[in-house]
Amino acid sequence: KANAIVKEYTMHSFSIAAEFISKIAPIANEQDHHPDILLHGYKKVKVMLSTHDAGGVTSNDFKLAKAIDEL
Repeated sequence: KANAIVKEYTMHSFSIAAEFISKIAPIANEQDHHPDILLHGYKKVKVMLSTHDAGGVTSNDFKLAKAIDEL
């Protein structure tokens, strides 16, 4: 995805990958900034951050990316 922060996390299992996504949701809601998330390969989670209204990456994306990395 162009003009976005993209990171892929590989977990140990499908359940852990799904749990990781469930931990992202409340943080995204709290920040009112919602990433695109793809669970694929049964244990890989791809997170894509972009501020759609701004047409690219803003400080909101970096703030949420940092919070997700801290999980």
